[in-house]
Amino acid sequence: MTTAPLSDLVVLETSGDIATRYCGKLFAAHGARVIQAYLPDNRGIGYGSVATDAYAAWLDAGKETGAAPPDTRVNLIIAGQTSAEVAAAETLAAGMSPRPLLLALTWFGPHGPYAGWSATDGVIQAMTGVAYAIGEKDGPPILPQGHAPQIVAGATGLIAALSALIGRRAGHPVDRVETNVLEAHLCFAEHAGPGFFKGGPASQRRGVNRYMPVYPQTIFPSADGWIGVTALTPLQWQELCRMIGLPEVAEDPRFATTDQRLAACEILDEILAPALKQYTTTYLLEEGQRRRIPLAPVPDMQGLLDTPHWRERGSFARFDGFEGPAMPFRLHPRGPGAGTAWNGPDPLGKGPLAGLRVLDLSMGWSGPLTGRHYADLGAEVVKVEGCAHIDWWRGWNALEAGDPPPYELRANFNAVNRNKRGIALDLTKPDGADLLRRLAAGCDVLIENYAPGVLTRLGFGPEAMAAVNPRLVYISMGAFGSVGPWSGFRASGSTTEQAAGMPFLQGEAHWPPTMQHTAYGDPVAGIYAAVATLIALYGRERTGGTTIDLSQVECLFQLAADGIIAQSATGEPPPRTGSRRADRAWRGCLRCAGSDAWVAVDLDDWNRLAAMGLRVDGLVSWAAARSPQDAAAALQRAGIIAGPVTPAHRLLEDSHLGVVGFWRQAERRYAGTHLVPKPPYALDGTSPPLRRPSPTLGEHNEEVLRSLLGLSAPQVADLVQDGIIGNRAI
Repeated sequence: MTTAPLSDLVVLETSGDIATRYCGKLFAAHGARVIQAYLPDNRGIGYGSVATDAYAAWLDAGKETGAAPPDTRVNLIIAGQTSAEVAAAETLAAGMSPRPLLLALTWFGPHGPYAGWSATDGVIQAMTGVAYAIGEKDGPPILPQGHAPQIVAGATGLIAALSALIGRRAGHPVDRVETNVLEAHLCFAEHAGPGFFKGGPASQRRGVNRYMPVYPQTIFPSADGWIGVTALTPLQWQELCRMIGLPEVAEDPRFATTDQRLAACEILDEILAPALKQYTTTYLLEEGQRRRIPLAPVPDMQGLLDTPHWRERGSFARFDGFEGPAMPFRLHPRGPGAGTAWNGPDPLGKGPLAGLRVLDLSMGWSGPLTGRHYADLGAEVVKVEGCAHIDWWRGWNALEAGDPPPYELRANFNAVNRNKRGIALDLTKPDGADLLRRLAAGCDVLIENYAPGVLTRLGFGPEAMAAVNPRLVYISMGAFGSVGPWSGFRASGSTTEQAAGMPFLQGEAHWPPTMQHTAYGDPVAGIYAAVATLIALYGRERTGGTTIDLSQVECLFQLAADGIIAQSATGEPPPRTGSRRADRAWRGCLRCAGSDAWVAVDLDDWNRLAAMGLRVDGLVSWAAARSPQDAAAALQRAGIIAGPVTPAHRLLEDSHLGVVGFWRQAERRYAGTHLVPKPPYALDGTSPPLRRPSPTLGEHNEEVLRSLLGLSAPQVADLVQDGIIGNRAI
């Protein structure tokens, strides 16, 4: 694999749970030599027995085992997930010459009240706002199955580590990178943007498959299975109702907006469910997509493995005796002659990616999160919108009027677009199209998550942009990928979770397939797009510019891998057991003192309660007399893994997040002082800075066009006059 993008890297795994092993897997899958210098502990992973062995084999595929030969030059050490294991790796790295980069990947990081705590994936999900919203209205919250937090953290660790390696190669000194599972998994709180403001609306548990702030964004039975339904915009809602014979509901003013529909979700469930059940899943999928409604089948694990679209894309790879998810993106390099010469990052810049330039044509959550990782790590990121086509995360109902403009006040947009410059450019006009091509000619990365085919029709598809800039790394983030029978299908973050089959791994057996989130797939896709583009950038001198085909649904296969592999290895569907796991003495949520207050507990041995002077039958009353924080702290002191179940709107009050400075204040026109999360990694002990707030619409039109393209002030004024650029939505 000498031409693989990471083929010149040697990575040493010295310890770890799933997060560190998965990070190593990503390096190995793209050509790095990964040496696993410890004996992995497979207890508590996967679905047990043969399924656990298969999942472990998937995690460790492509790695060597044993100590690194004495003459081996190691580029990166991955260590975690305890402070002792990181300290041992630090000593090892200090004794090597040249010193390798150390990636310290822990549960909670080295500082703060939780630094000495232990965790499992379910407890992390409870502490980051995810588990609280899952389940029936009266509770208890449900702890998801699987290992999503550690998988997300492993991918986030690669983003930080590979960025540091790119910077090191260009002379930017970094010795140690840190990330932790808690902060990496807080990416799922981006959707609770209003909660970043004091006094924002409280998150609620509204029942199975009902999530703020939209409806319908749920799962219904069809005539022969299950269909995932998402209708965000007014047009999507109207088309959905007409498609299933409910034109009067489409026109009912009580249901005109997503907020109104969410408030009336119980009434609408009774109306929509029998109407949808008249039709087959295939009909609803194809007719809905024809009408531009993001509908998706909700398959069980075997149905997922058998889906023709995924078989045609090669979404599953064959391992020894089972199938598991392949990488969720395809790299298509243009070859070493395709403009591979580049200077790399500026070592004098702020951050390891300083000197790189990114053109961010994406909207919503997934693509902008990719761009934010680049911006946080020092790259220059230019976000492109249009006055007639603003980022839909500024608002997806009909454009609202007001002073200040409501589309400038969206906290979720402001959180995910920090550290970028923004321009508003009309790409449908020849002069606007020419400006975009000129910008692309000087960029290293182009990110797009437009509806399938839109940019190609406008003349900005990957082939056209490669002709403009052969060294460009161009990533398309279609929900179902760029090729295959479903490649033209539309989706939202909820659609991707539904289509990935994940709801068949969650919830109680008598519930419908159970979702975990309002837009689960969005932040996951954003992370993997950053992973894919950084891998391509690292190898660009050997492989040239690259076109990347990423499927947002396939990104979720990585998080569902234990369930997919269990189905393939055993031939049986993984059981749906709510919060419970067969390998734990007890796992779930206990009610605490206060209104709808809970503590998550993951107990491996009932005998641990004896250290607290408790009997099994006394645990419920013991928890009911304490706050979630006090109960979790007491259980942790007794060696029992636990954590408070935190609603998303109360993450601002979390003492640990306050101590580590997770919430930062930003000052922005219109929005004033507001809070944004810090990056989920630190370089040599320092978290990347907040350099600028998210851009207002067209805020940097003149600055970008003059500094990057050399336009004069009169030329910029002419563009304003001709409507090519602007700063007000129309």
